[in-house]
Amino acid sequence: MTRVYLFKRFERFWHWSQAALVLFMLLTGFEIHGMYRLFGWERAGNLHTTAAWTLIGLWAFAIFWHFTTGEWRQYIPTTENLIAVARHYSVGIFAGEPHPYQVTPLAKHNPLQRVAYLIVKLLINPLIWISGLLYLYYQELVKAGLLDWGLRPIALAHTAAAFMMLIFVISHIYLATTGHTPLAHIRAMVTGWQEADHA
Repeated sequence: MTRVYLFKRFERFWHWSQAALVLFMLLTGFEIHGMYRLFGWERAGNLHTTAAWTLIGLWAFAIFWHFTTGEWRQYIPTTENLIAVARHYSVGIFAGEPHPYQVTPLAKHNPLQRVAYLIVKLLINPLIWISGLLYLYYQELVKAGLLDWGLRPIALAHTAAAFMMLIFVISHIYLATTGHTPLAHIRAMVTGWQEADHA
């Protein structure tokens, strides 16, 4: 095994901060919907809003960082080896086959990851933020004559996006345990160093 330095300090900070905020927003969001009582409805709503603004700020900074460093190229989707990677996760991994994709500092994400991140960035995140902001400023937008439909479709869209994000998080956590050891990928996102078959 060769150790490859893949994840810079900011990437690791951004990843874990985003993960904590997303999980916290799922926790408070489902409480707002009455699934359980932890903080209380009003406090859960305030905490959810604070976490949302914090995450928006983090994303704005992360977008700036990705574009100024050129790291945005890591997310360009590709179909090269896509079928092989999908086959690995559905069949090959259970037969002990090696992963068909080798990470490098210039190509950190396999083709399946790139497609998943594209769906998150172009579908789930915009749906969450647009519906969330419409929900948050609903009264003001109605008074200004900018909205003429009810709150229900906005709330349903926001909840649907939250469930999509939850599915992504569960899948992400599962796939993070599929390295050569269950904690190998997680360790790489903590230390920055990934073990690979070759550099």
